[in-house]
This record gives sequence, C-alpha cells and structure tokens, in this order.
Amino acid sequence: MLGTAVTLTAAGVLFCLATAMLPGPMAGADADADAAADVAAPAAAQTGATSSAPTSPAPPAVGSQAAATPSTAAAATPPPSAKETPPAASAPAPSAGRIQPNTTYRGVATAYAAADGNGACLFGPTDDLMIAAMNTTDYESSRACGAYVRVRAANGASITVRITNECPLPCAPGQLDLSQQAFAKLAELKVGRIPITWSLVSPRTSDTLSLRYKTGSSAHWCGIQVIDHRNPVARLEVRTSKGWRRLPRTDYNYFLSADGGGCGGATRITDIYGEQLTVDGTTLLPNVAQPTRVQFAAH
Repeated sequence: MLGTAVTLTAAGVLFCLATAMLPGPMAGADADADAAADVAAPAAAQTGATSSAPTSPAPPAVGSQAAATPSTAAAATPPPSAKETPPAASAPAPSAGRIQPNTTYRGVATAYAAADGNGACLFGPTDDLMIAAMNTTDYESSRACGAYVRVRAANGASITVRITNECPLPCAPGQLDLSQQAFAKLAELKVGRIPITWSLVSPRTSDTLSLRYKTGSSAHWCGIQVIDHRNPVARLEVRTSKGWRRLPRTDYNYFLSADGGGCGGATRITDIYGEQLTVDGTTLLPNVAQPTRVQFAAH
C-alpha cells in the first residue's frame, strides 16, 4: 500500500509540472496576431495599400530629399510652373524706362549736321528735319526712338523734335544733340551749346503708325519696326500658336524673333501709357513700310 501511494504521488507531481509548462490560450492568440501583422505589413507596402482612416502627411522640410520625392500627396494641385504663368508682356502697363511722361528733364543742347535725317533708329530719310539725337543713357537701347520731345531754352524759345538718332559719349544724361535746323530755332549755331529743359509730348497727328520688316526677314527669322507712332513704344508682341509672345528690342530699333515665331502674323504694340494696338494680317514683306489703321491716343 505504501508503494502504491508513493507511485500515485509521483505521478501527480509529474502531471502538474507538465501542465505548467504548456502556454496559456491568450499568449498563443497574441503570438499568432503578431505573426500575421509581420506578414501583412510588407505586403501592404508592396501593393500601396493605405489605411481607411484619412491621414495628412506632414509637409517635407525645406531643402530635404522628401521635397524632390513623389509622395501620397501628389494628387494635390501643384503650384503654377513658369510655363503656366501668363507672360507679363500680355498685361498692359506703363513703361519702366528712364524717360517718363509728365516729367521735366534738364540738360544741354548741341547741334549736328543731320543730312537726310536718318540715324540710329533706322527710320530712314525724312524731309522733316526737326529731329534730335538722344544721349546714350536716355536713348536706352532705342527705347527713346520715335519719342516727341518739347525743348525749351533759357531765352523762352521752344521747339518740338522727334528722336531719330543716338548721341554717344561724351553726350551726358539729359543732353540732346539737335539737328542744326532745330538748334537754329533756339539760338545761333555759333553758340554751339545752350542749357535746356525738355519733356515728352504726345502731339496731334492725322497719321497712322506703320510696321516694317527688316531686310532679310523670313518665316524663320524676322525683325519688326514700328514707325510714325505718336507715343514711345514700350513693347511689341507677336501672336504664335502658344499665345502672345514678347520680342526683345535691339539698339537699332527692331524687335527680333530669332526663330521666326509669329513672323507675318498678328502684332500687338504697347505704348508707355499702357495702351495696346493690335494689327492683324501684316504681310511678311521685307523693307516695306506697311501702313495700318491705328494710332495711339494723345496724352
């Protein structure tokens, strides 16, 4: 009997020890869930799956790599690019040039032999020699070409001249080199040099402006010039398949389309007061002044 009791006791102890070593039911469930999560996470990353809960990604730090890397926020509207921004040339605005309306300038007047009246502005010969050459600073790469200027001398005499030429150094800012014919209306030519004041004017005229394509212009390259404009021209644009395109201006008073874009098409001209005139159907005919039916308003 004693041996049987000992045997039963030993068996009970072994049973308890074996039971204690088995994992509990909750521990087994957590382990299975963790294992499933470990498998699901990389799978979601590979398929691009996202949580159903809305999230707001934090904005990338300025200058960080994230700023250049596509993210899940790519569907948001991007900021306008340079190509999407309308060109400034399409909106009328006053000239930002040196010579401004309603402003009086001081300088000196000298005289030069104007010959047939042609000059750096390349308007060509003229019978009207009430013209002047603007100093290089105020000439401003031909921006002053065609401007009408009222010139007043200290003795009270005054004249109106058109800028057709450039007066290089040593002509100083404010200086006008008048044709001899114009200077003679202010003082005797032998005086040579007189103090003056001058300002822009917008004269009455019955003329309309003209357009001229430079010699050598074609559908692949062209230069466009505006002639007989009442007010100084601030910019010139041509119409292309992508809209209005502003052309750069040369110091010899032509606006250039280096790749031919817009050559022979519609042209839009803006004066320093912001007025825009549109000319349609100009023929691509080099070295011919083509009259239009438009002119800038008087000011």
